[in-house]
Amino acid sequence: MERRVINVIRSCVFAYLLTTAVLVHAAASAELRAGTLELDPSKTLIEFRLPGTLHTTHGTFKLERGTIIGDPATGKAGGSIVVDARSGNTGIGARDNEMRDSVLEAQRYPEITFDPQHFTYELKRGGQFQATMQGVLTLHGGRHDVAVTAQGQLVGDNLTATANFSVPYVEWGMKDPSVLVLTVAKQVDIDIATTGHVVWTRQVSRSSEK
Repeated sequence: MERRVINVIRSCVFAYLLTTAVLVHAAASAELRAGTLELDPSKTLIEFRLPGTLHTTHGTFKLERGTIIGDPATGKAGGSIVVDARSGNTGIGARDNEMRDSVLEAQRYPEITFDPQHFTYELKRGGQFQATMQGVLTLHGGRHDVAVTAQGQLVGDNLTATANFSVPYVEWGMKDPSVLVLTVAKQVDIDIATTGHVVWTRQVSRSSEK
């Protein structure tokens, strides 16, 4: 009887270790997989906040398209995220026209783009992750290096994430919409919530790491 119990315990321990080894191997493999993330414009919300003396202005922009190519083995990134500058909407027509025509000059610069170049990330249990994406933001005809922080979850091929960063638009040469005592901040805060699908392109072998 005692020997049987010992054998059962040994079997359970072996099964546990085997399962753990498989999970660790799978996690390591997932970390080394390169892929292309296609963002879904219909499931992407781009919000901005501009503090002012009387109140904070809230508004949205629409994503035209978004593709992020990433290789965790090297940290290199590519692709492009394109936002329609003409879609800026705060709910007040006169203010929106001022933003599009005088601040963004959207007829001359109809697109706001972010081109990823490099990223770092931390993968946690359950597909949870934190990442920093560095790249070039092209806005109002100027190119600027920015770092975007993101967090979210990757389950299989599906990714959900939120991200945020700030844009010092006045420092970057755009018009300050402040009027007399009705002043607004000189930088605008951007919050993004998005959903996308990952197409895995390859998996780095252990030999290629050496």
